[in-house]
Order: sequence, then structure tokens, then C-alpha cells
Amino acid sequence: MYVHVTRHKPITALKQAGERLGSMVNWVQVLRKHFVARLATNAGLRQQAVAVDEDGTVVNFWLPKKKLTGATTTGQAEKRRHAVVLVHGFAGDGMMTWGFQVGALAARGHDVYVPDLVHFGGSTSTSPDRSVAFQARCLAAGLRKLGVAGRWCTVVGFSYGGLVAFEMAAACPLLVRAVVISGAEVAYTAAMNDALLRRLGAKSMTELMLPETVADVDRLFSTAFYRTPWLPRRLLSDFLKVMCDNRKERAEMLKGMIVNTDKEASAPIFQQNILLLWGENDNYFLVEGAKRLKGDLGENVMLQIISKAGHLAHLERPCVYNRCLKEFLAHVDALPS
Repeated sequence: MYVHVTRHKPITALKQAGERLGSMVNWVQVLRKHFVARLATNAGLRQQAVAVDEDGTVVNFWLPKKKLTGATTTGQAEKRRHAVVLVHGFAGDGMMTWGFQVGALAARGHDVYVPDLVHFGGSTSTSPDRSVAFQARCLAAGLRKLGVAGRWCTVVGFSYGGLVAFEMAAACPLLVRAVVISGAEVAYTAAMNDALLRRLGAKSMTELMLPETVADVDRLFSTAFYRTPWLPRRLLSDFLKVMCDNRKERAEMLKGMIVNTDKEASAPIFQQNILLLWGENDNYFLVEGAKRLKGDLGENVMLQIISKAGHLAHLERPCVYNRCLKEFLAHVDALPS
């Protein structure tokens, strides 16, 4: 007797159920969760929310595990440890931006602090202030509460985070010993903004930096990378859902970062050593601008250009970026106190 057993129907049903389940999962959220957890474990970091003002502003920090209580340590070995603060840009939070740098710096013995700027990641505020100066004050206040104030730190800022890093350096010279800037100016003027929008074919910074569609996300990445990696449409869609929240506050921040002046603002005189670490093919802040900035800021400024890298040089060429960064930190360590 021949008995025909049909197997494809239950298999097909399971496959369809799996596809439906997959469509419900946000893969960027999943990758973000597990990626950040692994980074934190490997680098010895833990999360801490720090209240920084009377307006209920809370800044989320990833910081060395031993700093979780915020107590200031007085030991000589602890004083010698170099604190490095990594400040992210506009298209991601702290750990997603600096994933390739956190472990490398921690392995070199640096105390790594990775904050989320206000209205990004786990940082919140009821304050209506959307200025770069407000972000700088919040980070400085948080670092002081965590015990960093007694020992100078290096602030590494990328893009919008570079504006914040320059502001911190100008306002807090007793806190910030050195600065590393990638893809940013001391002040972002209306003229710079107009030139950038023309160059990238966008109507406004809000249209460019706060994408509303998958096509907008694709344009954001394609303009930021030297060689744009292939990313499936589904991943771009998931990125849009996860990384582009707090749209109202962020749109106001984009307006607040533009200095409305018809004249070229003279660069402040910084006391700190500064490294300008630039992608040679940065379409947002051109390498010619980095060379001009080096001339404007004076003799304590070094410029290093990373070839075959765009605005996201720290993601495109992390090994080269990390080597330049570690060499500069070693140079700062060798300077007299």
C-alpha cells in the first residue's frame, strides 16, 4: 500500500509565521541592544543617569564600572588615568556612534565616558534651551558630578558633538585639557549652512538630518560615507523608526546651532591642545575648512587627514582613526601638568 504524506503545507505555514514574526522585529533595535551590551561588557562600562540641573535635566552616561557611585578617587594611580569623553553627532546616540573606539581606548587604560546628548538616547530635559551651550553645560555638570572635575579630560567630538566639545573647551578650561574634533567648526554660521545645503542638494538641515522616509535615510548615509555600504531597505526602515525620535526637540536644536551672523566670527583662543582628525572626503565639513581652521586656531593645533574616508571617518576607517587618537592621547599624557 502506498501512503502519500503531504509535508509542504506545515513547512510553508511555519515559514510564513517566521516571516510575519520577522516583520514585527526591529532589527536595528535588536542589534543596538546586543551591540551596546557587548561593548559595555568588554570595555568594563556601566550606565548611570545623572541629574545635572534644577530643570529635571538627566544625562545618561556610560562610564567605567568603578565610577558608578560618582565618588571621586584620590589615589595617585587613579589621578594618572586619562579620562576620555566621546561626544556623538546628530544621527545616533553615544554608544552607537563610538562603538569602534570604546574598546580600543579602554584597552589602553583610559577611563572612557560616553554620554548621550540631551534628547538623544537616555538623556532628557524639560528645559526649552536648545543651544549648543546648553548641551556643553549639561555634559560638564554631569562630569563634575561623576568626579572628573579634579582631573583634566580629553573631549572627543564628532560633527554636532564637535560643536559641543569646542564649547566645553572654551567654557571649562579647568575641566577640558585637550580636544579632538572630527567634522565640525568652532561655530556653525548661516553662511556655512547655506553652502552645505547647496553642496548636498537639501532644502534645510531638518530635511537632511531628520529623515522622514527610507529614501531620506539612504541620502543621509550616502552623503556621510566615502564609500556607502550596501544596506537593505528593511534595515534603513528600522533605523528610521529607532534613531529619529524626539523630532521636535532635535529640529529646534538644528536651528539653535546656527550662528546668525554676516561676518566671519573670530575663533576664540583655546588654552588646550587640539587635534583636528578629518576624513579627506568629508562632504559636510570639507578638508579645506579643516586646514583653514588649523590656521585660525594657532600653534597648539594638529591636523591629521584620513584618506578614503568621509564624514564618518571613525566608522569607515576605525583602525586608522583609533591609531591617530591614541597617539594624540599619548602626546597629551606626556605634556607637563
